[in-house]
Amino acid sequence: MRMELEGKTALIGGSTQGIGLASAQALAGMGARCILLSRNAEKLQQAVATLPVVDGVAHGFIVADYSNPAQVQEAVSAFTAQNTVHILINNTGGPAGGPVTQAKPEDFLLAFNQHLICNHIISNLVVDGMKKAGYGRIINIISTSVKVPLSGLGVSNTVRGAVASWAKTMANELGQFGITVNNVLPGATSTGRLAAIVGNKSAKTGKSEEEVSAEMISEIPARRFGKPEEIAAVVAFLASPAAAYVNGTSIPVDGGRTGSI
Repeated sequence: MRMELEGKTALIGGSTQGIGLASAQALAGMGARCILLSRNAEKLQQAVATLPVVDGVAHGFIVADYSNPAQVQEAVSAFTAQNTVHILINNTGGPAGGPVTQAKPEDFLLAFNQHLICNHIISNLVVDGMKKAGYGRIINIISTSVKVPLSGLGVSNTVRGAVASWAKTMANELGQFGITVNNVLPGATSTGRLAAIVGNKSAKTGKSEEEVSAEMISEIPARRFGKPEEIAAVVAFLASPAAAYVNGTSIPVDGGRTGSI
């Protein structure tokens, strides 16, 4: 099974921490040159320093804020004008929680820009290079809410579903060029995002964070939270030559929690 990524360049969004950073580390370990994309230059420099180096490959980073799609387009287009991206990991922080009935129109617009619009901008910037190379992997880190909406995440549920439909449509259009488009759907994973969700639930219910965590874990057949590197392992497989015939899928990585097939 071919899992090596030597000679490939990967662009990874939201990659200074959590699943994004773990994915970059996994891809780098397989030989890919990794370019990290996020808004904080100092954190990006620190993250790049953690990446494995295979055969002297030079990793790097791009500074851009997903809340500003025009800035993302300018920064990424400057890179793609001189470089071919073979692997794109679309990933950024999730929208704020709360019931959908309490969401304001601007909440949806902000999340739509950060997720779908930025994903679309970046994907369009890398697709021509992928076509010329005859190799492309677009992997979107979304959420299990694509399968079953999650309570208290109204804006996120709405926008994540839109991203999944966009990705499926793109997979249908690009498959003929050797480019696959797939979604990885993390469940409850030990990241800063999960800590914030637990903290918010604790504040709203009056329960301790330990109690909230225990209740969440009780709903997971694996009886534990996931680890970022476990999500990254699925990302790494989808990015590899071995996954060439996996296209247009949404794969939950959630310890079995999602209540659908």
